[in-house]
Amino acid sequence: MLYSLMEEIGEENVVQVIIDNGSNYVLAGTFLEEKILHLYWTSCASHCIDLMLKDIGKLPLIKKIIQRGVSLVGFIYSHSSTLSLLRQFKNKRELVRCVITRFATSYLSLQWLHQEKGNLRKMFTFDE
Repeated sequence: MLYSLMEEIGEENVVQVIIDNGSNYVLAGTFLEEKILHLYWTSCASHCIDLMLKDIGKLPLIKKIIQRGVSLVGFIYSHSSTLSLLRQFKNKRELVRCVITRFATSYLSLQWLHQEKGNLRKMFTFDE
């Protein structure tokens, strides 16, 4: 498929292909390099970072921290009164951010929890 696209674009107009790190893509990249001598293929940096974050998330201490963060976020979002309080303390800003890479989401949520630690403590000790 990649080769047919390159033929359509014109082999001379393509010098690099950025692909996933899966073994099938590595094989395709190698095939393309052999077929088109001036072509280079490169692994996708975002995918590499995702894989590193996934492996880091498997370390026992990190895994435990991520699970606690996920539990806290889950608790806040599953109780409407707690979510309302969060929005009151945070000027309607949300806790979870959408990101392109799936494993980075946990770490960004942990970063947010750490940054907002003081406000979260105030929220959970708030009399209401």
